[in-house]
Amino acid sequence: MKHTDLEVLRQQLLDLRAELRGVAESTREDARPVELDQASVGRLSRMDAMQIQAMAQATSRRREEQLLRIGAALRRMDEGDYGWCVDCGEEIDLRRLRIDPAATRCVACAERSQDR
Repeated sequence: MKHTDLEVLRQQLLDLRAELRGVAESTREDARPVELDQASVGRLSRMDAMQIQAMAQATSRRREEQLLRIGAALRRMDEGDYGWCVDCGEEIDLRRLRIDPAATRCVACAERSQDR
């Protein structure tokens, strides 16, 4: 992989990480505990709030998983292991990395892992 391609992918990862961290900060309020005081919140409103909280928590977990993948990809870049399939050891196609710069598997191995 060319140095310029690697730098473009690094910047893509850094931008995505910054975006995810910004979204996490702006949505933190949705994951807060739901108030159970029936005098201030009606039953249906509490149910809506609990549903919003559950969705926010699930989204937050997915966001954290993505941040971990991004961090791992940046470490692989620093260590010189970036762009190589963790299963077969072959180089991951640059087109795949442009779509998902945190990818750890080539297309063939990713498809095989989904079949399991």
